[in-house]
Amino acid sequence: QVQLVESGGGLVQAGGSLRLSCGASGRGFSLSTMGWFRQAPGKEREFVALITSSGGSTYNADSMKGRFTISRDNAKNTVYLEMNSLKPEDTAAYYCAADRLGDRRWYYWGHGTQVTVSS
Repeated sequence: QVQLVESGGGLVQAGGSLRLSCGASGRGFSLSTMGWFRQAPGKEREFVALITSSGGSTYNADSMKGRFTISRDNAKNTVYLEMNSLKPEDTAAYYCAADRLGDRRWYYWGHGTQVTVSS
């Protein structure tokens, strides 16, 4: 029903910046909470950030507060993750996710985009 496609990943030097995008198709984007998660090889999936349907509220994981910013453009059915001051520890596959009508249960997932930060 809903497809999420991430883009914008790549190789970057420590201290650099990247902006990830997640384009959504299907129903209900403007009514859904959107989130970003990441997963490094051999490690558990980790929450990064979320944004409510209106864009009025955001929440970031403690380790990324002040460095990562989530935003959305409902007219474009797109959610973004601006990443600054990147560290090698940020290296991971980054995934976009969506709930259903704001229920905060992650139902839809993208395929991921790789971010690699070199030291």
